[in-house]
Amino acid sequence: MSVTQYYGTGRRKEAVARVYLRPGTGEVRINGRPFDEYFPRATLRLMAERPLELTETKGQFDVVANIRGGGLSGQAGALRLGIARALLQFNPELRAALKPAGLLTRDAREVERKKYGQPGARKRFQFSKR
Repeated sequence: MSVTQYYGTGRRKEAVARVYLRPGTGEVRINGRPFDEYFPRATLRLMAERPLELTETKGQFDVVANIRGGGLSGQAGALRLGIARALLQFNPELRAALKPAGLLTRDAREVERKKYGQPGARKRFQFSKR
């Protein structure tokens, strides 16, 4: 007997989330840890759960995710995209709700590299005329 599960990959900055949705009670585990413990900030939890709330599927699935790389903010964004993509596998008609909210778009913004001869990517050393 195989358990039905839906898979989605999410990426944001340097973070990569592999997300599995399984029919269940709404439990979320990330890297084997509970959701509240992994993301201590409520804003990150809200951001990650947005696709489930928007499609009104919050209590229907257990979310199991493996997340690598990046910081907490990037990981929450990666998880959000992964959940949205997995929901599409479950029901392609949910695209109508997810697409206008921008939840299916990979946020392509990356950290700009530091340039030589200056203290950061954009910042310059103070100009001195004499």
